[in-house]
Amino acid sequence: MFQMLSDWFIALNPIMQALFATLFTWFLTALGAGSVFTFKTINRKLLDGMLGFAAGVMIAASFWSLLAPAIEMAEIQSSLPAFVPAVIGFLLGGAFLLGIDKLLPHLHIEYPRERAEGIETNWHRSILLVLAITLHNIPEGLAVGVAFGALSANLPSASLSGALALAIGIGIQNFPEGAAVSIPLRREGFSRRKSFWYGQLSGIVEPIAGVIGAIAVISMQFILPYALSFAAGAMIFVVVEELIPESQLDKNTDVATIGAMLGFAVMMTLDVALG
Repeated sequence: MFQMLSDWFIALNPIMQALFATLFTWFLTALGAGSVFTFKTINRKLLDGMLGFAAGVMIAASFWSLLAPAIEMAEIQSSLPAFVPAVIGFLLGGAFLLGIDKLLPHLHIEYPRERAEGIETNWHRSILLVLAITLHNIPEGLAVGVAFGALSANLPSASLSGALALAIGIGIQNFPEGAAVSIPLRREGFSRRKSFWYGQLSGIVEPIAGVIGAIAVISMQFILPYALSFAAGAMIFVVVEELIPESQLDKNTDVATIGAMLGFAVMMTLDVALG
Protein backbone atom coordinates (compact mmCIF):
# COMPACT_ATOMS: atom_id res chain seq x y z
CA MET A 1 0.00 0.00 0.00
CA PHE A 2 2.77 2.40 0.99
CA GLN A 3 4.75 1.54 -2.13
CA MET A 4 1.69 2.19 -4.30
CA LEU A 5 1.18 5.61 -2.69
CA SER A 6 4.88 6.38 -3.08
CA ASP A 7 4.88 5.46 -6.77
CA TRP A 8 1.69 7.47 -7.32
CA PHE A 9 3.17 10.56 -5.65
CA ILE A 10 6.47 10.32 -7.57
CA ALA A 11 4.55 10.14 -10.86
CA LEU A 12 2.77 13.44 -10.20
CA ASN A 13 4.03 16.69 -11.70
CA PRO A 14 5.74 19.08 -9.25
CA ILE A 15 2.70 21.38 -8.96
CA MET A 16 0.45 18.51 -7.85
CA GLN A 17 3.19 17.27 -5.53
CA ALA A 18 3.34 20.74 -3.98
CA LEU A 19 -0.45 20.76 -3.60
CA PHE A 20 -0.61 17.39 -1.84
CA ALA A 21 2.44 18.18 0.32
CA THR A 22 0.88 21.44 1.54
CA LEU A 23 -2.48 19.73 2.04
CA PHE A 24 -0.55 17.42 4.37
CA THR A 25 0.86 20.40 6.30
CA TRP A 26 -2.64 21.89 6.49
CA PHE A 27 -4.00 18.55 7.73
CA LEU A 28 -1.54 18.55 10.64
CA THR A 29 -2.64 22.11 11.48
CA ALA A 30 -6.23 20.83 11.56
CA LEU A 31 -5.14 17.85 13.67
CA GLY A 32 -3.55 20.22 16.19
CA ALA A 33 -6.64 22.41 16.17
CA GLY A 34 -8.65 19.27 16.96
CA SER A 35 -7.03 19.15 20.40
CA VAL A 36 -9.64 21.74 21.41
CA PHE A 37 -12.13 18.84 21.66
CA THR A 38 -9.98 17.44 24.47
CA PHE A 39 -8.57 20.53 26.20
CA LYS A 40 -10.05 23.91 27.08
CA THR A 41 -6.80 25.52 28.22
CA ILE A 42 -3.17 25.08 27.32
CA ASN A 43 -0.30 25.20 29.80
CA ARG A 44 1.78 28.33 29.18
CA LYS A 45 5.08 26.45 29.53
CA LEU A 46 3.91 23.91 26.98
CA LEU A 47 2.83 26.68 24.62
CA ASP A 48 6.20 28.41 24.92
CA GLY A 49 7.99 25.13 24.28
CA MET A 50 5.85 24.54 21.18
CA LEU A 51 6.53 28.05 19.88
CA GLY A 52 10.25 27.49 20.44
CA PHE A 53 10.04 24.15 18.63
CA ALA A 54 8.34 25.79 15.64
CA ALA A 55 11.07 28.46 15.58
CA GLY A 56 13.81 25.81 15.59
CA VAL A 57 12.21 23.89 12.72
CA MET A 58 11.85 27.04 10.63
CA ILE A 59 15.44 28.19 11.24
CA ALA A 60 16.86 24.79 10.26
CA ALA A 61 14.57 24.53 7.22
CA SER A 62 15.59 28.01 6.10
CA PHE A 63 19.22 26.95 5.80
CA TRP A 64 19.28 23.26 4.85
CA SER A 65 16.17 23.16 2.67
CA LEU A 66 16.26 26.65 1.14
CA LEU A 67 19.43 28.76 1.43
CA ALA A 68 22.01 25.99 0.88
CA PRO A 69 20.25 24.69 -2.29
CA ALA A 70 19.79 28.29 -3.48
CA ILE A 71 23.53 28.94 -3.26
CA GLU A 72 24.32 25.66 -5.06
CA MET A 73 21.86 26.52 -7.84
CA ALA A 74 23.28 30.03 -8.19
CA GLU A 75 26.74 28.54 -8.72
CA ILE A 76 25.37 26.61 -11.71
CA GLN A 77 22.84 29.06 -13.15
CA SER A 78 24.12 32.56 -12.41
CA SER A 79 27.08 34.54 -13.66
CA LEU A 80 26.97 36.50 -10.40
CA PRO A 81 28.79 35.36 -7.25
CA ALA A 82 26.67 32.59 -5.69
CA PHE A 83 25.90 34.58 -2.55
CA VAL A 84 24.33 37.49 -4.46
CA PRO A 85 21.03 35.83 -5.49
CA ALA A 86 20.78 34.30 -2.00
CA VAL A 87 21.24 37.64 -0.25
CA ILE A 88 18.86 39.49 -2.58
CA GLY A 89 16.15 36.84 -2.31
CA PHE A 90 16.57 36.55 1.47
CA LEU A 91 16.17 40.30 2.03
CA LEU A 92 13.24 40.53 -0.38
CA GLY A 93 11.49 37.74 1.53
CA GLY A 94 11.88 39.62 4.78
CA ALA A 95 10.70 42.86 3.15
CA PHE A 96 7.63 41.07 1.73
CA LEU A 97 6.61 39.80 5.17
CA LEU A 98 7.32 43.18 6.72
CA GLY A 99 4.93 44.75 4.21
CA ILE A 100 2.19 42.22 4.98
CA ASP A 101 2.83 42.66 8.71
CA LYS A 102 2.23 46.40 8.38
CA LEU A 103 -0.92 46.00 6.29
CA LEU A 104 -2.74 42.88 7.53
CA PRO A 105 -4.61 43.41 10.81
CA HIS A 106 -3.53 40.72 13.31
CA LEU A 107 -2.95 40.10 17.00
CA HIS A 108 -0.35 37.85 18.59
CA ILE A 109 -1.25 35.30 21.26
CA GLU A 110 -1.55 36.67 24.84
CA TYR A 111 -1.48 40.31 23.70
CA PRO A 112 -4.39 42.65 24.56
CA ARG A 113 -6.70 43.82 21.76
CA GLU A 114 -5.06 47.27 21.87
CA ARG A 115 -1.75 45.74 20.72
CA ALA A 116 -3.17 44.64 17.35
CA GLU A 117 -0.84 45.33 14.41
CA GLY A 118 -1.50 46.28 10.80
CA ILE A 119 -4.20 48.62 9.51
CA GLU A 120 -6.63 49.70 12.23
CA THR A 121 -9.87 47.74 12.25
CA ASN A 122 -12.76 46.88 14.55
CA TRP A 123 -12.52 43.16 13.74
CA HIS A 124 -13.08 40.79 16.64
CA ARG A 125 -10.05 39.70 18.67
CA SER A 126 -10.55 36.08 17.55
CA ILE A 127 -10.24 36.99 13.87
CA LEU A 128 -7.06 38.93 14.57
CA LEU A 129 -5.57 35.92 16.42
CA VAL A 130 -6.31 33.65 13.46
CA LEU A 131 -4.78 36.16 11.03
CA ALA A 132 -1.56 36.27 13.09
CA ILE A 133 -1.05 32.53 12.57
CA THR A 134 -2.20 32.77 8.95
CA LEU A 135 0.45 35.42 8.36
CA HIS A 136 3.32 33.09 9.14
CA ASN A 137 1.77 30.14 7.33
CA ILE A 138 2.25 32.03 4.05
CA PRO A 139 6.06 31.59 3.92
CA GLU A 140 5.75 27.99 5.11
CA GLY A 141 3.46 27.08 2.22
CA LEU A 142 5.58 29.10 -0.19
CA ALA A 143 8.75 27.30 0.94
CA VAL A 144 7.25 23.85 0.34
CA GLY A 145 5.83 24.90 -3.04
CA VAL A 146 9.13 26.36 -4.23
CA ALA A 147 11.02 23.24 -3.08
CA PHE A 148 8.77 20.98 -5.17
CA GLY A 149 8.72 23.40 -8.10
CA ALA A 150 12.53 23.31 -8.12
CA LEU A 151 12.39 19.61 -9.07
CA SER A 152 11.45 20.64 -12.62
CA ALA A 153 14.92 22.16 -13.07
CA ASN A 154 16.60 18.73 -12.69
CA LEU A 155 19.43 20.18 -10.63
CA PRO A 156 21.45 18.00 -8.21
CA SER A 157 20.61 20.28 -5.27
CA ALA A 158 16.85 19.91 -5.85
CA SER A 159 15.69 16.46 -4.73
CA LEU A 160 12.28 14.95 -4.06
CA SER A 161 13.49 13.56 -0.73
CA GLY A 162 14.68 17.04 0.32
CA ALA A 163 11.33 18.60 -0.60
CA LEU A 164 9.53 15.84 1.32
CA ALA A 165 11.76 16.44 4.35
CA LEU A 166 10.80 20.11 4.29
CA ALA A 167 7.08 19.28 4.05
CA ILE A 168 7.34 16.80 6.94
CA GLY A 169 9.24 19.29 9.10
CA ILE A 170 6.77 22.10 8.42
CA GLY A 171 3.89 19.69 9.05
CA ILE A 172 5.28 18.57 12.43
CA GLN A 173 5.52 22.13 13.71
CA ASN A 174 2.05 22.94 12.33
CA PHE A 175 0.46 20.58 14.85
CA PRO A 176 1.23 22.79 17.88
CA GLU A 177 0.38 25.88 15.82
CA GLY A 178 -3.14 24.57 15.26
CA ALA A 179 -3.53 24.00 19.00
CA ALA A 180 -2.10 27.46 19.71
CA VAL A 181 -4.99 28.99 17.76
CA SER A 182 -7.97 26.82 18.67
CA ILE A 183 -7.42 26.43 22.43
CA PRO A 184 -7.07 30.19 23.16
CA LEU A 185 -10.26 30.77 21.13
CA ARG A 186 -12.06 28.17 23.25
CA ARG A 187 -10.82 29.93 26.39
CA GLU A 188 -12.34 33.15 25.09
CA GLY A 189 -15.79 31.61 24.93
CA PHE A 190 -16.03 30.12 21.45
CA SER A 191 -17.66 26.72 21.03
CA ARG A 192 -15.31 23.78 20.49
CA ARG A 193 -16.55 23.40 16.91
CA LYS A 194 -16.03 27.06 16.05
CA SER A 195 -12.61 27.10 17.75
CA PHE A 196 -11.58 24.09 15.67
CA TRP A 197 -12.91 25.69 12.49
CA TYR A 198 -10.87 28.86 12.95
CA GLY A 199 -7.81 26.87 14.03
CA GLN A 200 -7.71 24.75 10.89
CA LEU A 201 -8.64 27.74 8.73
CA SER A 202 -5.36 29.43 9.68
CA GLY A 203 -3.48 26.72 7.77
CA ILE A 204 -5.53 26.68 4.57
CA VAL A 205 -3.33 29.44 3.13
CA GLU A 206 -0.45 26.95 2.87
CA PRO A 207 -1.80 24.95 -0.12
CA ILE A 208 -2.61 28.25 -1.86
CA ALA A 209 0.89 29.66 -1.30
CA GLY A 210 2.44 26.29 -2.15
CA VAL A 211 0.80 26.04 -5.57
CA ILE A 212 1.65 29.67 -6.35
CA GLY A 213 5.30 29.08 -5.42
CA ALA A 214 5.56 25.92 -7.51
CA ILE A 215 3.97 27.53 -10.57
CA ALA A 216 6.22 30.60 -10.28
CA VAL A 217 9.51 28.69 -10.25
CA ILE A 218 8.42 26.25 -12.97
CA SER A 219 7.38 29.14 -15.23
CA MET A 220 10.55 31.13 -14.57
CA GLN A 221 13.33 28.73 -13.62
CA PHE A 222 15.94 31.50 -13.61
CA ILE A 223 14.37 32.85 -10.40
CA LEU A 224 14.91 29.58 -8.51
CA PRO A 225 17.85 30.73 -6.32
CA TYR A 226 15.98 33.96 -5.57
CA ALA A 227 12.71 32.14 -4.84
CA LEU A 228 14.28 29.65 -2.42
CA SER A 229 16.10 32.46 -0.61
CA PHE A 230 12.92 34.57 -0.63
CA ALA A 231 11.06 31.81 1.22
CA ALA A 232 13.94 31.51 3.70
CA GLY A 233 13.94 35.27 4.38
CA ALA A 234 10.18 35.25 4.92
CA MET A 235 10.45 32.37 7.40
CA ILE A 236 13.30 33.94 9.36
CA PHE A 237 11.30 37.17 9.56
CA VAL A 238 8.43 35.25 11.17
CA VAL A 239 10.78 33.53 13.63
CA VAL A 240 12.39 36.78 14.80
CA GLU A 241 9.26 38.94 14.63
CA GLU A 242 6.75 36.54 16.17
CA LEU A 243 7.78 33.11 17.40
CA ILE A 244 10.80 33.93 19.55
CA PRO A 245 9.29 37.05 21.22
CA GLU A 246 6.02 35.23 21.95
CA SER A 247 7.84 32.24 23.42
CA GLN A 248 9.68 34.56 25.86
CA LEU A 249 6.63 36.52 27.08
CA ASP A 250 6.01 34.51 30.24
CA LYS A 251 9.66 34.18 31.30
CA ASN A 252 9.81 30.49 30.32
CA THR A 253 13.04 31.17 28.50
CA ASP A 254 14.67 27.79 29.21
CA VAL A 255 11.62 25.85 28.03
CA ALA A 256 11.37 27.94 24.85
CA THR A 257 15.10 27.59 24.16
CA ILE A 258 15.04 23.81 24.66
CA GLY A 259 12.04 23.65 22.33
CA ALA A 260 13.95 25.63 19.69
CA MET A 261 16.99 23.35 20.00
CA LEU A 262 14.82 20.25 19.64
CA GLY A 263 12.97 21.72 16.65
CA PHE A 264 16.25 22.59 14.95
CA ALA A 265 17.63 19.10 15.63
CA VAL A 266 14.49 17.39 14.26
CA MET A 267 14.49 19.43 11.04
CA MET A 268 18.25 19.04 10.57
CA THR A 269 17.92 15.27 11.02
CA LEU A 270 15.03 15.07 8.55
CA ASP A 271 16.82 17.11 5.92
CA VAL A 272 20.18 15.34 6.20
CA ALA A 273 18.67 11.85 6.50
CA LEU A 274 16.10 12.26 3.71
CA GLY A 275 17.73 14.96 1.59
